[in-house]
Amino acid sequence: MANVSLAQFHQTFFEESAEGLAAMESALLALDDGGDAELVHGIFRAAHSIKGGAATFGFPEMAAFTHEAESLLDELRDGRRAIDAGMVELLLRTVDCLRGMFERAQGGQPLADADSEQLRQALAAAMQRGATAETSPGKQAAPANDAKVTCWKILFRPHPGMLAGGNDPLRLLRELAELGRLDVRPELDRLPKLAVLPTDECHIGWQIELHGNTTRAAIAAVFDWVEDECELQIEPAVTVSVVTEPVVVPVATAGATIGDAAPRAAREVSTAGEGGSVRVGIDKIDGLIDLVGELVITQSMLDTFREEFDMARLDQLQQGLAQLARHARALQESVMGIRMLPISAVFNRFPRLVRDLSQKLGKQVKLDLVGEHTELDKTVLEKIGDPLVHLVRNAIDHGLESPARRRAAGKSDTGTLRLEASHRGGSIVVEISDDGAGLNRDAIVAKAIQRGLMAPTDQLSDEAVAELIFQPGFSTAATTTDLSGRGVGMDVVRRNVVDLGGSVHIRSQPGSGTLFTITLPLTLAIIDGLTAAVGDERYIVPLVSIVESVQLRAEAIRTVVGGGELFRFRDAYVPIIRLREAFAAHGVDAADDGGLVIVVEGGDTRVGLLVDALIGQQQAVVKSLEAHYQRVNGISGATILADGSVALIVDVVGLVRMQGRRRAA
Repeated sequence: MANVSLAQFHQTFFEESAEGLAAMESALLALDDGGDAELVHGIFRAAHSIKGGAATFGFPEMAAFTHEAESLLDELRDGRRAIDAGMVELLLRTVDCLRGMFERAQGGQPLADADSEQLRQALAAAMQRGATAETSPGKQAAPANDAKVTCWKILFRPHPGMLAGGNDPLRLLRELAELGRLDVRPELDRLPKLAVLPTDECHIGWQIELHGNTTRAAIAAVFDWVEDECELQIEPAVTVSVVTEPVVVPVATAGATIGDAAPRAAREVSTAGEGGSVRVGIDKIDGLIDLVGELVITQSMLDTFREEFDMARLDQLQQGLAQLARHARALQESVMGIRMLPISAVFNRFPRLVRDLSQKLGKQVKLDLVGEHTELDKTVLEKIGDPLVHLVRNAIDHGLESPARRRAAGKSDTGTLRLEASHRGGSIVVEISDDGAGLNRDAIVAKAIQRGLMAPTDQLSDEAVAELIFQPGFSTAATTTDLSGRGVGMDVVRRNVVDLGGSVHIRSQPGSGTLFTITLPLTLAIIDGLTAAVGDERYIVPLVSIVESVQLRAEAIRTVVGGGELFRFRDAYVPIIRLREAFAAHGVDAADDGGLVIVVEGGDTRVGLLVDALIGQQQAVVKSLEAHYQRVNGISGATILADGSVALIVDVVGLVRMQGRRRAA
């Protein structure tokens, strides 16, 4: 039989292990907040699964590292070691180190490095310190069934359904062999005849003798993951001795043993990236299969009109076409639903980030997460993580006060940071709010005057002052630290959100806190748009950017110095962009005597797009131009219209930037 390459399973292993690490981190943070000690069992199972997978798929350094953490967790769950803040911190660093190993494994780099080796030694030292503490004077010795034994007799009989759960008995035997030399005798009495042998069931048992100095707990840990899926007996054959004398080990300081590796809380969303995989519920797959079946039935019915058709069957044809349209719409929605993932994939990183930053800054922060199950497109989800991380860091660093300042302001010592996601209309809204000091208007105005963004005599509203923080390089921090003061961030936050077709707004009240509201499209694959004619060309303007469309007469247009054009819209003058000139469109210019203006909002700027005519509203399936052509300024993609022609999709923000650069030039 040909050898099977395990590399084909690596990506699945990486994804499942990323979920296991996230579960470990979440449980450790809950323990740190005084959670139930039962959480340790879940942490142990996740570590055990990662260790087994690493050994199976050819990552021995990762398996050895995880084994040290697993041994420590085994003592924690058995109550032989106390759970304290230092232990939680050590295990959180272990999670960070494993993430680094997975990143290096995916990049084809060596897994172990100086930091991982230092941390592995810290885990081993913690085990030795625990052994010393357990056997110190006044402490009871380890129980008899934890005696070290030279030979153990093990009966291992998997239930028939063990394979269906994804557990491999041979992998368990290989893991058991790490504890010593094995003598294995199979039990074949339950094995059916070959003609009726089910290939997805396990009917073999094993009688095993394990030779080596080990304990019952170490053996049981190998089978911990399958304890409900097998018959297992572990009995000592020859007992050597129970270790009762204390082993004295020098206790190093926490800083020397744990190392200075920086926490990796602000990491990318754990997805496979562009072209990666998405886990899909079986109910969604079943729904797709049902819809395809309905489409096949409708197609068969419509096929009867190919060879013969008469007007008497016109109603039947119309009904068939209407049915086809309904099925196509349902299929579209179902397929789009496959790409929808809960925003919890992003939210789950913040408990760790908030914990680390609040400890570093000496602040007390309570994190509230609301709407974690709100779903949005995978592509949007992957790109919204960094902007949210920056806003959360800013809220803790700049927004929330220290306990002393909060008490002086009549507040509780603990500040509240709230992240909330919800559906509103056809968009996703994410709100980041805090109950801190709010924006410092005086500091912002002073910095804006210093940088020439406003004159000392300007009287700006609170909203206009708040918008100044989105200017490139803007910062009011007096000193530069690793958290703030470099003036790089808020402008990038807005640009990243706008590039996703969204918007970000800020509202702040002095002494009461700040609220950031991010509005995002549900998906980037299909948009609702307004089709407009410009000469012989057709363009689609996304509905999410449209404020209003108005009829415009030529005499309403005002020309300003530098060649720009304005028109009056609701008590304000709005710049005009002629799409004919912006895109060099051909055809008869129907807008010479006026035309239609589509007022759109790009970022914090409103402009009017001058077009010849409006054709109608439609959904557009976005096709990338970059894959087959190149990036076009002011165009985000293309779509195919009902008549087979191609229409370009307007990138409102890019068009505003492009026009601004032209005027500046």
